[in-house]
Amino acid sequence: MPKTTQATLALRKLGIAFKLHTYVYDSTAEHIGLQAAEALDVEPNRVLKTLMVEVDGNPVCVVVPADSEVSMKKLAAAMDAKAAKMMQPSDAERITGYHVGGISPFGQKKKVPVAIDRAALTHTTVFVNGGQRGLQIEIDPNDAALAAGAVTHALTA
Repeated sequence: MPKTTQATLALRKLGIAFKLHTYVYDSTAEHIGLQAAEALDVEPNRVLKTLMVEVDGNPVCVVVPADSEVSMKKLAAAMDAKAAKMMQPSDAERITGYHVGGISPFGQKKKVPVAIDRAALTHTTVFVNGGQRGLQIEIDPNDAALAAGAVTHALTA
């Protein structure tokens, strides 16, 4: 598995420290983030899932712990918008340049706003998708927010 992706290149360009972890990606898993946590033997709230959402019709990248759900109402409020809904997978892939199951908040093809759940910042390190299925980036959550240019809010239900 190649360990250089647009995500790792973006982090290296910014001089941000991270560690890479690989695991066997299970395309049949109901919850990809939880499967990654189990495969890597880390707490599910330290593995962050990257979701692509439409907020008032505009793309937004949302990063939340794998063991929680995004509150669309809280997300819309955090982005000063009226409504939020999940993006179609084909649109997410076109905008990010990544495949679903491998979407990273770093190095996306099109720059979009990023929101990270505030709970993620309570950990020393978190795991974020590295830009391909089966590749996770272990990173300080504050560095992740900085690298993604993210706003932090309470985003989970």
